[in-house]
Amino acid sequence: MTALLEILRAFLKLGTSSFGGPVAHLGYFREEFVVRRRWIEDAAYSDLVALCQFLPGATSSQVGFSIGLARAGYAGALAAWAAFTMPSAVMLVLFAHGVRAIRGPVGEGVLHGLKLVAVAIVAQAVWGMARTLCPDLRRASIAAVAVAIVLSGATFHSQIAAILWGGIAGLWLCRGAVSAPPAAFGVPVSRRAAVVSLVLFSMLLILPLLLQGIGVPPGVALFEAFYRSGALVFGGGHVVLPLLRDAFVTPGWVSDDTFLAGYGAAQAVPGPLFSFAAYLGDVVNISPHGEAGAALGLVGIFLPGMLILIAVLPFWQILRMRPAAQACIRGINAAVVGVLGAALYNPVWMSSVKTPADVAVALGGFLLLTKGRIPPLFVVLAGALAGIGLTLLVR
Repeated sequence: MTALLEILRAFLKLGTSSFGGPVAHLGYFREEFVVRRRWIEDAAYSDLVALCQFLPGATSSQVGFSIGLARAGYAGALAAWAAFTMPSAVMLVLFAHGVRAIRGPVGEGVLHGLKLVAVAIVAQAVWGMARTLCPDLRRASIAAVAVAIVLSGATFHSQIAAILWGGIAGLWLCRGAVSAPPAAFGVPVSRRAAVVSLVLFSMLLILPLLLQGIGVPPGVALFEAFYRSGALVFGGGHVVLPLLRDAFVTPGWVSDDTFLAGYGAAQAVPGPLFSFAAYLGDVVNISPHGEAGAALGLVGIFLPGMLILIAVLPFWQILRMRPAAQACIRGINAAVVGVLGAALYNPVWMSSVKTPADVAVALGGFLLLTKGRIPPLFVVLAGALAGIGLTLLVR
C-alpha cells in the first residue's frame, strides 16, 4: 500500500504539472524517477524509453506505466497511468462542456483561434520530428513518399499503407550498425502474460473489423475507433491526429471545427496528449457520449499501447539486437513524419487557415513555440484571444 501511495503522489504531481508534450514528459520522468527518487537506473531508463518509442502507443504514458509496473506490479502500473492521465482528461471534459456553453462571436472566435493554434502545434511537431527522425536523405525520401501516399488516398488505409511502406523501405535503406543495448529493465511480466496480452491486443484490433459487416452497437463502434487509433500510432501523441480525425470526423461523429478546437485545447493542459480522447468521447454525437463516452475513449485509446508493451517487455533485449528490427523502426519513424506532415496540410491547414490574418496568427504561434520557446499554455491562450479578435473584426 505504501508503494502504491508513493506512485499515486509522484504521478499525480506530474499529471498536473507536466506541460510541453511527450519529449518534455520524458525529461520530467527522468528528473523525478532517475535523479530524485532513484527508482530506476539511468541506463535502464534509456532502454525503457527506446522500447516505448519502438512500440505503437503513447510513449510517455507507456514509460510511466512501466515504472509503476516495476515498482508495484500491475496495481502500480494502473495507479501510475491513472494519476498521470486523469488531471488532463478532467480538464478536457470540462472544456468540452464550456465550449458548448459559449455562444455567439466569442465562442466562434475561441474555436477559430484554437484551430489556428493547432496549425502551429502540428507544424512544431513535424519540424522537431523531421530533424530527429529524418536526419539524412534516405529517411527524408521515405517521409516524402509517405506524404504522397497519405494525400493521394486521404483515408485510414492510406495512413496504414504509408507506415507499411516505411517499414519495408527501412529494411532496404536504413540498415546500419546495431546499437548496443544499455542495462536490462526488469519488470514482473512472465512470458505467459506476454503471450496473453499479444493475443488480446490482436483480437481487440481485428474482431470489431470482422463484425462491421453484420452491424455492431454504437458503443462497440466507438470503442473500436479509439482502440484502432491507439493501436496504430507510431512516433508520439501528435501522430494520433490524422487517425482520430479519420475515425471521428469522416463518419460525421464530430465536426471538423469541434475536433480541431479540442486538439488545440489539448495543448494547454498537462499530461498525455492522448487525453484528447476524453474530449472526443464527451462531444461525439453517438451513444455513449458525455462522461461515459469520455471514459470509454480513455480506455480504448490507451489500452492497445499497454497490451503491446506487456507483450514485448520480456523479449525486448533480444529483439532490439536484431539489425532488421532497428532498420525497420528507422523507416517507420521516417514514414510517421510523412503521415504527420500530410495531416498538417490536410485537414489542419486546409480547414483552419482562410485569410492572410489567419496565416499571421498561425505563423506567430509557430515562432513563439520554436524560437521563443513560450510554454504551449500561453500560446493557446494567445491564439484564443486572437481568434476572438479576428471574428469580431469580420463582424
